[in-house]
Amino acid sequence: MLDASGRPVVGQLIEIWQGQRQRPLPSRPRSAPGAAGPELTGAGRCLTGPDGMYRFMTVKPGPYPWRNHHNAWRPAHIHFSVFGTAFTQRLVTQMYFPGDPLFGLDPIFGAVVDPVARQRLIAHYDHDLTEPEYATGYRWTLWSPAAGEPGPERGMRE
Repeated sequence: MLDASGRPVVGQLIEIWQGQRQRPLPSRPRSAPGAAGPELTGAGRCLTGPDGMYRFMTVKPGPYPWRNHHNAWRPAHIHFSVFGTAFTQRLVTQMYFPGDPLFGLDPIFGAVVDPVARQRLIAHYDHDLTEPEYATGYRWTLWSPAAGEPGPERGMRE
């Protein structure tokens, strides 16, 4: 994450949370970087590093039902919360996955009326972030709420 001048935002608190889909997690040694295991709770937080970078590894969520209308389902998504330098600068948003057939039925996704802005909510598959036989990688651009400018793309693996 960068500020308006293009400098890294160091120590920026970023949180994620998501619904969990039931599936076994692959076996991976706990000492491996970004290892996911039984401690995966559907939520996480981290601080950006000296270069403004951050990274989450989680299980890709599935769609889930909600009761706002008949047969309503939310597309797979992950919630992000980014804290600026003041409480009023907090940004809460959602990252969606490409090609979800439920986009057209989701009033939250559809509430973003600008089609270009709506596309910014969708992550992009990134083969360079993918770990062979373990995790597919997605890249998504977060905007710094304090800066009001686009930040660098950040990677996320399912």
